[in-house]
Amino acid sequence: MSGPPDAGAAGFTGLVDLAAAAFGGRVLGASDDFFAEAGNLIQPGRGVFVDGKFTDRGKWMDGWESRRRRAASPDHDWCVIALGTPGQAAAFDVDTNHFVGNHPPFASIDGLLAPGVTTLAGLDGRAWTELLPQSPLRPGAQNLFVAEAQGPVSHVRLNIFPDGGVARLRVFGRVAPGAMAAPPDAETLRHLPVGASPDLVDLAALSNGGLALACSDAFFGPMNNLILPGRALDMGGGWETRRRRGPGHDWILVRLGARGAPALIEVDTAHFKGNHPDRCTLDALDAPAGARPTELIAHGGWTPILAETRLGPDARHFLRPLADGGPATHVRLSIFPDGGVSRLRVWGPRA
Repeated sequence: MSGPPDAGAAGFTGLVDLAAAAFGGRVLGASDDFFAEAGNLIQPGRGVFVDGKFTDRGKWMDGWESRRRRAASPDHDWCVIALGTPGQAAAFDVDTNHFVGNHPPFASIDGLLAPGVTTLAGLDGRAWTELLPQSPLRPGAQNLFVAEAQGPVSHVRLNIFPDGGVARLRVFGRVAPGAMAAPPDAETLRHLPVGASPDLVDLAALSNGGLALACSDAFFGPMNNLILPGRALDMGGGWETRRRRGPGHDWILVRLGARGAPALIEVDTAHFKGNHPDRCTLDALDAPAGARPTELIAHGGWTPILAETRLGPDARHFLRPLADGGPATHVRLSIFPDGGVSRLRVWGPRA
């Protein structure tokens, strides 16, 4: 890997991209995507430009691009996206990277709450609420906006006026309370302790409201990759630190989506074969609501719940906590000395 993903890209810390394909976001449809498919909008990165690459429809572009509208056409194009999990939209990035003579001059964004609806037809007749009024867009740039204050939404509609190309759309927000990630799979169930509660959830999952708050380093892979749904498709889908040349070790601090007692820990090093950590530990903390990351990092009440454990390459490691330490609100994964971890799962009942 030559450098960090999205190097130099602006964003909003403490928020999740609810629309990201890696988070389960899906493009349900668009008014037109003649030149470039609308599904590109929610892919990682900012989009790439390949000089001299053409298709039978024109210049190949890594984004969503509609054809030029004429007088007989409706006044604008649109694209509808189902979010990975319902949530409160707080900010947007309408990124026109590489679209410089063909970007839309204006855009707006609407939202609605219809959990579980996976088709455009299922949204017919539902009332959309404006999350971003029609706003000017700069060419070849990240256009960052704060969302209008509204309730949670499960779908967003990007409107561009009148037509053109957008490389990426980011819907930064917070997962709605009560959202639930997938239940334990068969392999996880096989490793659960006998008599474990049947209502276990992945307390750390981004889809359950978990959030990575801080880490020692995330040069090759962003923090929140660690708690995304499913297993990573490749090495770029995990959290990976740079090679440590001095003393010490790397760590990451995760706020759990709900207070609960960890019953089973999974540390997945999928795709990390020559760069997985040699060992890991996990500590837990039951902290008051509203505690700041700096306070949590310096807190003296961390309890070890996973002893220093050797990790292998490209494997799921299912590990039992040391003892019942009671409920926790945060966990800290330490890796020795550095490397990449694909996923961290903290299975337990909500307190």
